[in-house]
Amino acid sequence: MAQRGSYAKGVAKREEILERALDVIATEGYDGASVKRIAEAVGLSQAGLLHYFDSKEELFTEVLRKRDEHDGEQFGLPDGRSGDATAIDVAVIRESFLRVIRHNTEVPGLVELFSRLAVEAANPEHPAHDYFLERGEAVRDGFALTAPPGTMPPDVYSRILQAVADGLQLQWLVDPTVDMAGIVDQLLATLQQKPASAS
Repeated sequence: MAQRGSYAKGVAKREEILERALDVIATEGYDGASVKRIAEAVGLSQAGLLHYFDSKEELFTEVLRKRDEHDGEQFGLPDGRSGDATAIDVAVIRESFLRVIRHNTEVPGLVELFSRLAVEAANPEHPAHDYFLERGEAVRDGFALTAPPGTMPPDVYSRILQAVADGLQLQWLVDPTVDMAGIVDQLLATLQQKPASAS
């Protein structure tokens, strides 16, 4: 019984660390979010914090998973691997996607974390490698549901949208005047236009 209680406390503490890390990174930025700073936010030493995670890289990977969990609950993006594709409302998916992008402009530290880890995760040994593979597949599955019939294969369409979204984040980090949501909205409006019928 004691072990079960100890395990539950450990799970609860890990969740607390992830929630506080989200706050710290969102408000203080990637550079301000050292392991030391996050540990202080939850009343632990650096060694104590890393008792719950194997490394800083694993901690940051789990922070991104937690962010995705919150975004899914708040904005309701589908992953394309569950539910009935015939019931998909393209307009709802589009608006959910744009709301996520607008929200990202309010948490630049998390956007920077995502972009930095995406590069580092090209190494198959990096703790975030599988996360980015799985997340990319889920995101593309969701986008593929909205591919206009007869334009391009859904997998190509979804890859293009993913590339645009990720690329715009990098541009926005360098130049915060870039209107990510506005650009994506225009792109989606263009892609969703029905071709004019031949006269």
